[in-house]
Amino acid sequence: MSMNNDMLEAYLFEMHSLLEQLDDLVLAAEEAHTFSQDDVNEIFRIMHTIKGSSAMMEFNSLMTIAHRIEDLFFVIREKTMDAISDELKPEMFDLIFQSIDFFREEIEKVETNQPLSTSIDTFLDKINSFSAKISGEAEDEPAAPSAQPGSAPTAEEAAFASAEFPFGLHVYFDEGVGMENLRAMMLINSVKDYCEESQFDYYPPDVQMNPETANFIIDNGFYIRFRTAGDREEAIPAVKDNGAVKNWQVFDAPEASPAPAQKAAAVAVEPEPVPVEEPSPAPAAVQQSAAPTAAQQSAAKQAHVKESLISVSLSKLDSLMAVISEIVITEAQVTASPDLKGLKLDNFTKAARQLRSLTDNLQDVGLSLRMVPVSATFQKMKRIVRDMSKKLKKETNLVLVGEDTEVDKTVVDSISDPIMHIVRNSMDHGIESDRAERIAAGKDPAGKIILSARQTGGEVIIEVIDDGQGVDDDAVLNKAIRQGLAQPGAEYSHKDILNFLLMPGFSTNTEVTEYSGRGVGMDVVKSNVESVGGTVTITSERGKGMTTTLRIPLNMSIMDGMEVAVGDSIFTVPISDIQQIFKVSDINIIQDATHGEMVKIVDNFYSIVRAKEFYQLNGGVDNLDEGVLLWVESGDNSFCLFVDELIGEQQVVVKPLPDYVNNYGIKNYGVSGCTILGDGSISIILDVATIYSSQNN
Repeated sequence: MSMNNDMLEAYLFEMHSLLEQLDDLVLAAEEAHTFSQDDVNEIFRIMHTIKGSSAMMEFNSLMTIAHRIEDLFFVIREKTMDAISDELKPEMFDLIFQSIDFFREEIEKVETNQPLSTSIDTFLDKINSFSAKISGEAEDEPAAPSAQPGSAPTAEEAAFASAEFPFGLHVYFDEGVGMENLRAMMLINSVKDYCEESQFDYYPPDVQMNPETANFIIDNGFYIRFRTAGDREEAIPAVKDNGAVKNWQVFDAPEASPAPAQKAAAVAVEPEPVPVEEPSPAPAAVQQSAAPTAAQQSAAKQAHVKESLISVSLSKLDSLMAVISEIVITEAQVTASPDLKGLKLDNFTKAARQLRSLTDNLQDVGLSLRMVPVSATFQKMKRIVRDMSKKLKKETNLVLVGEDTEVDKTVVDSISDPIMHIVRNSMDHGIESDRAERIAAGKDPAGKIILSARQTGGEVIIEVIDDGQGVDDDAVLNKAIRQGLAQPGAEYSHKDILNFLLMPGFSTNTEVTEYSGRGVGMDVVKSNVESVGGTVTITSERGKGMTTTLRIPLNMSIMDGMEVAVGDSIFTVPISDIQQIFKVSDINIIQDATHGEMVKIVDNFYSIVRAKEFYQLNGGVDNLDEGVLLWVESGDNSFCLFVDELIGEQQVVVKPLPDYVNNYGIKNYGVSGCTILGDGSISIILDVATIYSSQNN
């Protein structure tokens, strides 16, 4: 299946947008137990769009199902929702959700270059059966209007009959389907699968090259003519299965006879081409001299609004950010050049400040282009909670908070699966199955899951909170011991036990279900979040529920960092991780039981990590009163990092480490990347959370 990549990309973008819109619309309608008239019209429009777009892309399975759902909503629109019984409404909502799932599965096949489904008869029968129920008609779909071969043609059909090809099909497409000439060409291509090209012709003959033939087909229909009645019978399935065909009619030329022997004696009387007259009234597109109607003015306004938004490939935004990053590096190299030391250059300094201001603005604009709200990801969770509530028979409400919070597009794509997994865990493990158990515990009979997002400094915090049964520490610890993750008889704190949930392959389910128990657990969430520089923490109270917190950087390309020196080495610590910077003397230091150093800050004691010792550097100071302490915090990890001195705050471009360096596991020792400084030297960017975990292992 070959097609223009840009066209396919536009189709996929449109389909994803329409399916998200459908999901939201149907979920809201299910809560209201009815479709409003606006809902019905909107779904009808969406299905019409999916049908037309899929037909143009020759995705027949998508086109056919969309056509049937469109027909269903045509019936609903005519009958109105009041005519549909309450007993049928749950079946109706389930059917629409099944169709959305079908579209998503087919789109995923398109994206992965897999063949589309060909066996859709069962689903079609289900749609047709439900349509029959609500329409009160027979379940068998009425046959398209047709006359038996050999019947007399209408006067219009007689004008387009052919002595050489006397056995005709008169085809009408759906009203407003659009691009009728190209749809006619697609129909002809389908007919070729059933009949040799030399055995038929069609009228108008120039449908592919002449867009004006679309107007003729709208007014008069499209004509396909065959040499023999048998060829026509062979080709009829191509017409019947075409999702854009409204109805079709069989006709024969007046001189026609089913006997092939009579064809040689037939007189070829090809009709004079009927001129394609301008329809009256003319379409709005060509009524340029007429005053626009109110509807046309409204449409023009909508078109103007649409033109104010454009879709841009993410790869182009990546290229833009790469250029901005290089500009930031070059600006630092120019303004911090060693050649300028000791020189008094007032004009240069003024211009450099202006350049820095413009560079900051350019960076902010570039980053804002990549920022998208988490609402799309959050809205998807509504559907997951809805489906699991029905299958697990756990009535649960999902509450969304802060869904307008914006995060980098790459980060949003990376956290979609982790959030989905956490929500599923809350539904499967957290929310109680027994309503009586919840009532006895003083809870609402219906469970509640809160999905929230908020920004704090340079990161976004996403929380999934459920009011379920919480984590059973004993069950988790016993499972950890059986899997060899914990030592029998050892003392483990509540926090340590919760951390077992993040271990690879850990699952508390004793049997495999649709949602869990396959050995793929929260460790996948942890690895996915850490891949974008984030952290995962779990808190739980038995009988009260569980909270899973994701702390994720807003973007991963440019950040504010504090440059620090340790001997001859320069490190960068993210500003967002620094809580306080201060100096201490040896008398303020306390030795713990393992001879580690600790310092008291605001009534709490924090361990000290000496960067010189941690990275085994030759240079650097040893006396605490000669250096500086950075109180740093990432997630639940908080400690003090001892360095020689501060160099200053610097906006830095995060560069990933080369693969050959990553192969040595350097990321496990507190190194998240590197950056290029103004003088061209390289500074290692420290990962505070990993330093803490490495120091305590």
